[in-house]
Amino acid sequence: MNIQSFEIRICQNPECGLRYPLTEGHPFGERCPSCLGETRVVMRKEIGRELDEVRSGKKEDADLAVLVDNVRSAWNVGSILRTADGFGFGHAYLCGITPTPEQAEVRKTSLGAEQFVGWSHHKDAVRLVESLKGEGWRVWALEFAEGAIPIQKVEDKEHKAEGGKQKIVLIVGSEVTGVDPGLLALADKVVYLPMRGQKRSFNVAVAFGAAAFAMSG
Repeated sequence: MNIQSFEIRICQNPECGLRYPLTEGHPFGERCPSCLGETRVVMRKEIGRELDEVRSGKKEDADLAVLVDNVRSAWNVGSILRTADGFGFGHAYLCGITPTPEQAEVRKTSLGAEQFVGWSHHKDAVRLVESLKGEGWRVWALEFAEGAIPIQKVEDKEHKAEGGKQKIVLIVGSEVTGVDPGLLALADKVVYLPMRGQKRSFNVAVAFGAAAFAMSG
């Protein structure tokens, strides 16, 4: 990636004092974005090189994929794609009414991740999963349902098989109705994220992020 730099600036207006980052070419310029007052640089930093050094691997042989079924929010889909890239998921199956990166709203939150995570659109997720199982993929559904187990208690993530790692596709479903019962019936395993608060579910993009972290460890 190209090396970029940014500045940390502080507004000199004593009634404001905003501290903010400024990247090259940003429309804020050197004026405070809050009060339009004069600002001064307190720090400059290059970014990019250290990130390139810790990036790992190509994804042609990625053994993790996500299936996003009937998720309505383009922003959630974009966030899922960005997270999928970060945790090394090789493909995103976008099903039903799930918007695709062809929509600007998805690209706004994916921040280009759709260029690194393969994606495809499918009208019927059940038919797709039947096909994936025939190709040797194991299917996990992320849902709090009868028989589900906490994802962190899946022994060794069941992510190894003879000759290498087991290929797993993780299903996340509708923000309102959850994972399609037809998909739950096909799943090899149903997993969930334990919750300690009063709400019954996480945002779907947040839930995928937590599950992806657990699976990629």
